[in-house]
Amino acid sequence: MKKIRAIIVIFIVAFLLFYFNLPVLNYGFLGLPIILLVLTIIGIILFTRLEVGKDKKVRLIEKPKKIFLITLGLLLFYIIVFPLFTSLPMFRSESYKNLIGKVADGTKISNHIAPISIDEIRVVDEALANLLGEKILGSQPALGSQVELGHFCVQKVGKDLYWVAPLLHSGFFKWMNNQEGTAGYVMVSATNERDVKLVQNIGGKDIKIKYQPEAFFGSQIERHLYFNGYATVGLTDYTFEIDDSGNPFWVATKYSKKIGFAGNDAIGIVVVDAQTGTMTDYEIAAAPKWVDRVQPIDFIEEQLNDWGNYVHGYWNFSNADKLQITEGLTLIYGENNKSYWYTGLTSVGKEESAVGFVLVDTRTKETTFYKQSGATEFAAQGSAEGKVQEKGYKSSLPIPYNINNIPTYVMTLKDDGGLVKMYAMVAISDYTIVGVGNSMREALTSFKSAYNMTGNKLNSSSLTNKKQLKSIVTRITNDVRNGNSFYYFTTKDYPNIFVGSSQISNQLPVTIVGDSIKISFDVDNEEVIDVSTFENRTMKNKNK
Repeated sequence: MKKIRAIIVIFIVAFLLFYFNLPVLNYGFLGLPIILLVLTIIGIILFTRLEVGKDKKVRLIEKPKKIFLITLGLLLFYIIVFPLFTSLPMFRSESYKNLIGKVADGTKISNHIAPISIDEIRVVDEALANLLGEKILGSQPALGSQVELGHFCVQKVGKDLYWVAPLLHSGFFKWMNNQEGTAGYVMVSATNERDVKLVQNIGGKDIKIKYQPEAFFGSQIERHLYFNGYATVGLTDYTFEIDDSGNPFWVATKYSKKIGFAGNDAIGIVVVDAQTGTMTDYEIAAAPKWVDRVQPIDFIEEQLNDWGNYVHGYWNFSNADKLQITEGLTLIYGENNKSYWYTGLTSVGKEESAVGFVLVDTRTKETTFYKQSGATEFAAQGSAEGKVQEKGYKSSLPIPYNINNIPTYVMTLKDDGGLVKMYAMVAISDYTIVGVGNSMREALTSFKSAYNMTGNKLNSSSLTNKKQLKSIVTRITNDVRNGNSFYYFTTKDYPNIFVGSSQISNQLPVTIVGDSIKISFDVDNEEVIDVSTFENRTMKNKNK
């Protein structure tokens, strides 16, 4: 009975360690030896008895072999039994469902994503950034033979959006010859594919990325952290980011296990200077403003799927009300330059239409669910590709934007070589509303035309941003691009430049300076504004 009670006590102690998630469980691979050591000590205390003989020698009454067997039994309990009760969704479905935190209900997604100028739309995806980065690296033969491009991450640098990738060692011997670090990083503008630069100098000082994944021994970034105070801390998602001054850093997410052996959840970050190796620890709320990602994409993806999957617990074989994310998570920027993980949600088994959309703050994990039906990213891609199916172009991953107060997927259409050939816009609410063009402005004009043809021009959200103007033309010129004529003009009573095509009105090609006109347009952030309607009042009066 005494031994049975001891086993029960050990079992309860170990179970409480897991269930209440004591810090020892987050000690990486050291967690197992620490737990094992604790349990072994407990086993020795409970299962052995010391006795002093007449010869004054201390003896163990119980055999050491028994201690070994007990410890082995406890280890089997640790790796088999405890995970079953502390980590399996079968027993902890509610904990998995709530790991994402409180999910707020949104009204209109256009209220969350700020309006944006077409000049600020992301037209370079990761694949194209890689092509452009390899091209500029190949133009430096001496450098290209020594290093390779790392993983590109999109991030805000000041007010501009860039893909940034470090230069990494391409092998052990290359590292041996260049242990002070690789010479810089590559920046590719996410809004302008011609803006590509190799950054090797900041403020007159050469950049040397000494600490990186492809280095060796103490310069390897994970090993550097491990041997400098983070051996017992869960770290993941090593992301290369630069601050607004261009200084390079590695940002690693600290995490803990919230549900026994599972339930990884971000609790902070460690920022490592890629040149000096200096480490700074931050809680989530105190993370520097230039750090875009605190919440790893795989953590959020898993937590969102768990939230949708365990809506009625684990035993829901009919899949009632189950939700799942669509194609994946996309990093987007909303109001006040905040970054979000964006994805659509579909009912399990239905992949063409979304029942809603989710935005998760990449720093705080604040989550908002917009319960409005629409097209999934996959459906939008198919719609855009179908518009130019004779060309065989492939769509990039759609990015959601607020275009003239219309939630819109924007994507590029690329040829087999990965080069951008056309642009496409698809309404999130209805993937049959598509606009394509050889430039972003052509795509916008085509999209607006398709949107208005469906009757959506009477949408109240569009009317609130519609403006009419009667004025005099002060300057007008035309521009022929890709076989299409566009007419740019200014007026006496409005500061912006207007543009329209003959598809808007056949009066535009014959309009001259001094003509009285009446136009309507959407109020947006554009310097050059597309007109929705155009009427030459001078010509109309002459014809009377």
